[in-house]
Amino acid sequence: MLQEFTLNRGRAIMNFTSKYCDNRRKILSSYAFGRVVETFISRLKKDNPIIYDAFIEDFHTDDNLVRSLMEVIRFLSVCEVEELLEVNNKYAPFFKDRDLFIELIELLYEYWRRLERVAIVHNSRLGEGVQNVRFIQAYELFNELLLSIYRRTKRVVNGFNTDVYHQTKAGANAGLILNDVTWNCPIEYRGLASIPFIGSVIINPPYISYTKKNTRDGIFMEHKTNPLAHMVLNEDEWFLFPAKVGNLMAFVYFHKDFMCHGIGLANLFELAKNDEYVGKKPDLIYVFGYDDGHDEKRTFYYKDRKNDIMIGYANYSDEIDYFGYMKKMLLTLHNIKQMERGNLPIHGAMVNIALKNGREANIVIMGDSGAGKSESLEAFRTLNERYIRHMRVIFDDMGYLQFDPSGKIRAYGTEIGAFVRTDDLDPMYAFAQLDRGIYTNPDKVNARVTIPISTYEVISKGYSVDYFLYANNYAEAEQKIQLFDSLEQAIEVFQTGARRAKGTTTEQGLVTSYFANPFGPVQEQAVAEVLIRKFFTALFDEGVKVGEMHTALAIEGKAKDGPRAAAEELFSRINA
Repeated sequence: MLQEFTLNRGRAIMNFTSKYCDNRRKILSSYAFGRVVETFISRLKKDNPIIYDAFIEDFHTDDNLVRSLMEVIRFLSVCEVEELLEVNNKYAPFFKDRDLFIELIELLYEYWRRLERVAIVHNSRLGEGVQNVRFIQAYELFNELLLSIYRRTKRVVNGFNTDVYHQTKAGANAGLILNDVTWNCPIEYRGLASIPFIGSVIINPPYISYTKKNTRDGIFMEHKTNPLAHMVLNEDEWFLFPAKVGNLMAFVYFHKDFMCHGIGLANLFELAKNDEYVGKKPDLIYVFGYDDGHDEKRTFYYKDRKNDIMIGYANYSDEIDYFGYMKKMLLTLHNIKQMERGNLPIHGAMVNIALKNGREANIVIMGDSGAGKSESLEAFRTLNERYIRHMRVIFDDMGYLQFDPSGKIRAYGTEIGAFVRTDDLDPMYAFAQLDRGIYTNPDKVNARVTIPISTYEVISKGYSVDYFLYANNYAEAEQKIQLFDSLEQAIEVFQTGARRAKGTTTEQGLVTSYFANPFGPVQEQAVAEVLIRKFFTALFDEGVKVGEMHTALAIEGKAKDGPRAAAEELFSRINA
């Protein structure tokens, strides 16, 4: 990124490589400060006309008000109000009502802090970690400087120090270290080669973002031509997050206007280390937010068989401004690639549970969005004291089954984090995640938090399966865990993929999705059907308990109690 500062769509990006302000004078004289004050006054004019009118009456034009406000804050950083007015009385209107001016400063500070604020530093070569330390020091100093400007301005205008200090994050709430990297880039993708890789991420939780959408719609279909062939990305607008999606390497390119989704990846997927991608070719490439001139949403995938790379594409549109479009496309690419390798992707959750009586079980709960996968894990967690000695989450949303060299089934995860509805978390647990979470639209329907829940070492270890259960969220059942007697009955239920929609997508009512997985199996049903029969036959042959788990999640009044009751019955079975 070449520009020193950009502000768009509620997101400010500060390029510390182009310009770093290491004292208050530099901050208050910077282009960035002027841009923030300018956009603040524009917002004040619409949102708080009473305060705006009180000052515009004396300063007459927006430009004059912006310039004068910048100047007065700059002067107050080095002198008292009386000293300033003796030198230049043009600033007197700010102090006719000092309480009103303090309110203006508070609104400016609040406006700045409500922005998503990302600091970046761009290294021309890979280092050994010293630059990380220096960046973190600069990152923290910047925060201290902004806090000192805010506090001094209030003190000088009020004429006294405050007795209560809120140690808020005034600087950036996320930081990226970018590295120039040479990878094994096929000729078709040379236009992507100059985009720097994200080598390190700093997040100051809670990281809160507001997006244009808060649900995902539809499925991703195959495109017959390569959307990335000969595409050229502007280094000033794009970032590359090298993600480990299961055992696959993904290069995720995202436009700066969708920064919050790129940062969200850090809580969901393992950030690859440089020796895992330098000089190498990825398994997956996803370009998120490319302006192709189309107003409508365009999201699809392409199989680059020549280079053996799965390609994902989402154009620049308000319709894709939701983290689900980032996450689910990557999982679609992953799942199709895994099926090509003979593995079976599972849309569900898996836990390794060690009970207090010494017994252990590996449980897979499969189901589409809103079926109760994550909620069942939450129920397991809340029952921890009573039943569980230890619990490991292998996957929260997507995993895959694979035969090991001896022919036994092993399960693996794809993500180290979870993208979950805050409404379906226990309130105490939700508050406990404040120091780790990336929150999206926290006061809206389908509010989400992305939190780390496992490690890459855990999800990639490979686990046998003891229980393989379909999450039924719509049918009342006295017996919450019901096992299937036959292979054909199991395949029919799992392939039908029925559930009652719960608001995570735009679907409504009782719906079905092939194998409860619209992220690969739906698009590649012929391949998936062969794999499903092969793996389910092996599950029955290995004596795995295959059945339904009635979560009752979509039944009125059962959203919390339903998964808990099912979890208790499951634990009773394991104990028996």
